Amino acid sequence: MNAMMGNRSAGVILHPTSLPARFGIGDLGPTAAAYAEWLAGAGARWWQVLPLHPPGPGNSPYSAISTFAGNELLVSPELLVEDDLLDDADVADVPDFPVEWVDFDLVRPFKIDLLRRAHRRFQETSPLKLNRQLAVFRDAHRDWLADYALFRALKDSHDGAPWYEWPRPLARREPEALLDWMQHHTDEIDFVEFCQFLFFRQWTALRDWAREMGVGIFGDVPIFVARDSAEVWAHPELFLLDEERRPTVVAGVPPDYFSATGQLWGNPLYNWDRMADDGYSWWVSRLRRTLETVDVVRLDHFRGFASYWEVPSGEDTAINGRWRKGPGRPLFDALEKALGCLPLVAEDLGEITSDVIELRKELGLPGMAILHFAFSPEPRSTFIPYALERDLVVYTGTHDNNTTVGWFMEDASDEEKDFVRRYTASSGREVNWELIRLAMASVCEHAIVPHQDLVGLGADCRMNTPSVGEGNWRFRITAPMLDEGLQARLFEMIEAYGRVNSV
Repeated sequence: MNAMMGNRSAGVILHPTSLPARFGIGDLGPTAAAYAEWLAGAGARWWQVLPLHPPGPGNSPYSAISTFAGNELLVSPELLVEDDLLDDADVADVPDFPVEWVDFDLVRPFKIDLLRRAHRRFQETSPLKLNRQLAVFRDAHRDWLADYALFRALKDSHDGAPWYEWPRPLARREPEALLDWMQHHTDEIDFVEFCQFLFFRQWTALRDWAREMGVGIFGDVPIFVARDSAEVWAHPELFLLDEERRPTVVAGVPPDYFSATGQLWGNPLYNWDRMADDGYSWWVSRLRRTLETVDVVRLDHFRGFASYWEVPSGEDTAINGRWRKGPGRPLFDALEKALGCLPLVAEDLGEITSDVIELRKELGLPGMAILHFAFSPEPRSTFIPYALERDLVVYTGTHDNNTTVGWFMEDASDEEKDFVRRYTASSGREVNWELIRLAMASVCEHAIVPHQDLVGLGADCRMNTPSVGEGNWRFRITAPMLDEGLQARLFEMIEAYGRVNSV
């Protein structure tokens, strides 16, 4: 099953929204290309990103309004100028955006306005090359694009309201109502398709450039999708919904490290029996599309494929849930039959039972190890570096963790801090680099580090705090965080432990 093979390697986690750019949010333009080149110069093999889809409430890429579409806020205005879809004057007057974080409420209307200008220019000038490329794009993505474009145009016309609050004929996809609406809103639908064309055009160019640099894109597929998504609206039969298309049960996890009451995600759960009837065709399409955009896929919440936590709809917390059996091996057999050997990594954190371990081992997938969880003195954690195994991807922390400095200063117990100092034979003054060294030196084939840990940033720079709905996903790096000294230090660490990218 696993195609993530090869020599020892290293990588960095940084979502494209976190890149420097003039327009209030990182994008797919020149700074993204420069970042891929920076990683290559540091000897890194992987650039790990979060899901690239248009985010839903709270701006989370893990609660996207589509699992197929791209986030139009990532489209680079500078590249639109190069395509003659915008003028220099269009991008000259930029609001006073924050530099170190994303103000989504300020960024969104500004970027959408630029995209609408680009769309009008495209309609007025009708450039032959782009017209042909758009036609090819529409044909190549016809399995999801029309549904998404209609969904998004409807959603925008209803002030962003979730589909289940729209007028019933539209929410229930009654053909006559949809046809009538489409006939009166062709421009809005066309605009959504145009934005998707721009996103995938720019992303493909960036990925090709990264490949030229020898840097692979390490992507992410959340196991579940949001209730307010094009997929649930267009394919309600694939989910456990009642006659009014309300979830009967929702996803979450039981109490764990992150929350004493568990995490109530609220995503509708799949109708796995229905999906099995047609050979898991929806999942085949989802993975095929993802692998057209990235080189390796992190399967978020892998344990849910073995067994998942089912919470009755209407609960306030995830405590009153129960474990249910997931699709298991048959799903992955169907994926492999349709798509061949798959480059997957199992995110197997949290409450892991023997069935999860057995499924991962059966499939030959790498799992994950987090060094923030490694230093409980008794009992010793399986993530302690001397106990790690080769078929793991080791991280200092991920997007869901505090930064390493933040963890050491604010979250770690006194016993854990003492153990870290003893284990690393250090004072802990540069605990971020001590843990980076442990990750790079480990036997694990792949080692990944958040960019925040390279810089030694504190808790205010973490990307996400699980179970906290607001204030996440906003972190951005600044130009000094990409200096040559930092790049050289990372290269020295990667090279010393046999992980340098030789491509």
